[in-house]
Amino acid sequence: MPLSTSRRIALLTSASLALLTGCGSSSDPGADSDGGKSTPARVAVVASTNVWGDIARRIGGDRVDVTSVISDPDQDPHSYEADPQNQLALSKAKVVVENGGGYDDFVDRMLKSGHNDSADVINAVRVSGRTAPKGGELNEHVWYDFPTVAEVADRISTALAKADPSGATAFTKNAAAFKAKLAPLEAKEAQIKKAHGGEGIAITEPVPLYMTEASGLLNKTPAQFSEAIEEGDDVSPRVLQESLALFSGKKVKALVYNEQTSGPQTEKAEAAAKAAGIPVVPVTETLPEGKNYLGWMTSNLDALASALAK
Repeated sequence: MPLSTSRRIALLTSASLALLTGCGSSSDPGADSDGGKSTPARVAVVASTNVWGDIARRIGGDRVDVTSVISDPDQDPHSYEADPQNQLALSKAKVVVENGGGYDDFVDRMLKSGHNDSADVINAVRVSGRTAPKGGELNEHVWYDFPTVAEVADRISTALAKADPSGATAFTKNAAAFKAKLAPLEAKEAQIKKAHGGEGIAITEPVPLYMTEASGLLNKTPAQFSEAIEEGDDVSPRVLQESLALFSGKKVKALVYNEQTSGPQTEKAEAAAKAAGIPVVPVTETLPEGKNYLGWMTSNLDALASALAK
């Protein structure tokens, strides 16, 4: 027997209310399957690049939501312009991990304009204690410096514990596990130093210098060349010829090449190295797609060791 219109409406309304009630109870972020135990909201973390974002995610685990502002491996971080979406994320962040040293000044500007003065801001360069050498420029690429990365990991753990005290033990444990995995990377640097300490390399930018210096390698590149490339300026013909002569004269064992800021002059250096049979070791400033920090740095060191052994 067909239902009346009013009867159909009543049944549909009851079913809808039941569905809504069920959905509300199953998706409530403040309850779990044990029947009402409160689960703290995930800590909102913003990192200026996916390098620091990956490290924060490893330490925070499933208790954090991490937003990495710069995550495109084809993007030059030095010329990055943040957008409104980044502004919104930074305005809500409880923990912020910036590189510092002039590398990502947009973070501080957007925190200020977003009126977020309560976020715990971790500045990696400040944590490192690194400063510019007398008469030189600060190398701000401190994520290639493993002792600094270990210190930043501890600082992230402390900041997360402040934002989520119930997760403090987990954060401390995760930071310790992460730092333990940095030890083989430092051991690899020591192996390279033992086998190749004192040998010369060339670079296109200062990006990898903390790693190459810890590996006992000497940077033979004229400072005017790498500084001009980093700043996006032209290299003078004289400095360019001095740099190219490193390869034709076999004065270096490898060229460590920043793939993210290539241009006509760096391409000339790469071509000169290849023509002289000198290996080229590509590096980047942000995580390549599909890599995490530890795997990325392992690949960099393996490539460096392989190039030097040729």
